[in-house]
Amino acid sequence: MQHTRFVESPGELGIDPEKLDELMTRVRKEVDEGLLPAVQVAVARHGRLALFESYGDATSDSLFCIFSATKAITSAAAWLLIQDGRLDISGKVAEFIPEFAPNGKQDITIEQLFLHTAGFPHAPFRVEDWPDKARRYERFGSWRLNWAPGSRYEYHPTSSMWVIAELIERLSGETYQDFVRQQIALPLDLADLWVGTPESEHPRIAPIVHTGEALTASDYEALGLPVPPETEVNEATIENFNRTGNRLIPVPGGGGITSAADLALFYQSLVGQSPSGASLWTPETLDFATRPRTGELLDMNTGVPVNRGLGVVISGDSQRNHRGFG
Repeated sequence: MQHTRFVESPGELGIDPEKLDELMTRVRKEVDEGLLPAVQVAVARHGRLALFESYGDATSDSLFCIFSATKAITSAAAWLLIQDGRLDISGKVAEFIPEFAPNGKQDITIEQLFLHTAGFPHAPFRVEDWPDKARRYERFGSWRLNWAPGSRYEYHPTSSMWVIAELIERLSGETYQDFVRQQIALPLDLADLWVGTPESEHPRIAPIVHTGEALTASDYEALGLPVPPETEVNEATIENFNRTGNRLIPVPGGGGITSAADLALFYQSLVGQSPSGASLWTPETLDFATRPRTGELLDMNTGVPVNRGLGVVISGDSQRNHRGFG
């Protein structure tokens, strides 16, 4: 079943309806050919929703795990603390979290956490460790560096965001989960935006399934890309977000749950076009946070400049198809 809701006319928002039709034709192809069992798509501009459609097993009431796009939510939560003067990105992490310092990590800066230049991209952390603060801090302290902080860029799939979530808790006095809900989701009128999703909402979450075949080395070669390195992000890890426990725990680097509509409108707020009219971040804060800070550092997989702001990718005017998301 297809569910369509136009909040505004695309044309009135300066969006070409024919281009939207092309997009949705491509989406339907994925579903009709069996590659994707459920799809939800939203397009927003000027803080308003122009398109919200669902296909396959999805309905307009469905929620999805958004994986690394969660990093933008976590980062934007920290921006509020930067804006209030409570968090200085030039400061060292260990000044706020002394338990983090062992094994040569005492000089890592807060900015490096956001930029994926902190030097511990593969540091292990069990989701189940988060609720137990003693285990959480023990894990932070046990981490070791893979390379000198600030010397290179390598995507930190989960590790650095756990630390940013801890900073949010220590500086705000709230749990990370509550801070995101009370300071971002509800003020922006995004009722379906969750990091740490209550069990009452779980029946709405589309299950994660694996379809098709994994890309081979020759497939990557044909795309002009190297085979990506193995990380903790694998099929088993991804499927863990079907588990009740993982959905309840606010995983800051990949456990966000929301609808396509609320995600699109959330990103609108990051360019100063809040759907609710609420101005959570000043224009100065948004400029500060979304300014590329990684210079000529290159992505190890694509070989293009990574163009990172504070926790978000800045698309740029060229090579944006290589920039990824998050």
